[in-house]
Amino acid sequence: MIKYILPSLMFLFALTILGQSDAVAQANGFGRTAVVEPGWTSRVIKRGMDRVISKNTPIELRPYRPLHFYGNTVRRKYYRGNPFPMPRDFVRTGIELLRP
Repeated sequence: MIKYILPSLMFLFALTILGQSDAVAQANGFGRTAVVEPGWTSRVIKRGMDRVISKNTPIELRPYRPLHFYGNTVRRKYYRGNPFPMPRDFVRTGIELLRP
């Protein structure tokens, strides 16, 4: 059992480290030009006018939303050059899910 779990954990750890080093390189000016990522919204499901606005906005420009794996991955790839979430993304998702 351990021989199956350990490689998976090592792979996830490596992805996390690579994601952080990419963010550090961009923050130091060695990556792409600095662009501001969109913020987060606590709305998991949008209704009414919010839904219409969201449908007419390119996916890269929409705010991050909890449990929206595809859209959040596209935005991370667009802004960071790396589609994998960093630890702060998991924390932020939990915070947004708990907001009223």
